[in-house]
Amino acid sequence: MTPLTILVAGESWIKHTIHMKGFDQFHNTEYEEGATVFLDNLAAEGHEVTYVRGHEISSRFPKTAQEIDHYDVVVISDIGSNSFQLPDETFLRSEMSPNRLGVVADYVRRGGGLVMVGGYLSFTGIDAKARFGMTPLADVLPVTMLTYDDRIEVPEGCKVEVRLPGHPVLGDTPNEWPPLLGYNRVIPRDDAEVVARSGDDPILVTGTFGSGRAVAFTSDLAPHWAPPEFVEWTSYAHLWSSILSWAGGRS
Repeated sequence: MTPLTILVAGESWIKHTIHMKGFDQFHNTEYEEGATVFLDNLAAEGHEVTYVRGHEISSRFPKTAQEIDHYDVVVISDIGSNSFQLPDETFLRSEMSPNRLGVVADYVRRGGGLVMVGGYLSFTGIDAKARFGMTPLADVLPVTMLTYDDRIEVPEGCKVEVRLPGHPVLGDTPNEWPPLLGYNRVIPRDDAEVVARSGDDPILVTGTFGSGRAVAFTSDLAPHWAPPEFVEWTSYAHLWSSILSWAGGRS
């Protein structure tokens, strides 16, 4: 595959924990990243990857066409729309600032690629807090998002059915996928292609917007919805490389 220049945003968090031991309690704070295996696999496939962590979006995510046009594909995973639409200058100082999700929408319209990956703060998200359906990306993604908490938890594991095994977004990956543990429920647009699904719910959906391409992968690229069986799958790297190559117009 031709190497891509990829921007990945999200998949990081800070945990603040309270430990209670009888009369006493203490706190500790930890920073974690969930995309390590994903990023390592993309690098191993030869792609050039820029990673913008959740807390860095205000300062590092592109806010001009010139900045974002450097990339072939933008990946947004498990980071809510507020992080893009409430940058420091707006939230803290009430200053006008470019709508970074509008910048992404215009980028795809001009021919860029967008992949949204599922998670608790993707699509509509937990308690409807991700709220991408109320942003410029609502028209870009090949799916319609729900207006309420869209998580489907499947702790027993859900089987994925590949409906379009010859679709180039899959590369030559096998039709049998390891089970997943959940996903965001969405509704495919009439002109979109549902490449893979679980029951009646889409898992992998492709579509176009203007001159560009957009992909919705409604489950996860890392735990918890992506269990070790999926993350350690021998076709994991090739599947993601194929998805990103299709989004970037390389297949």
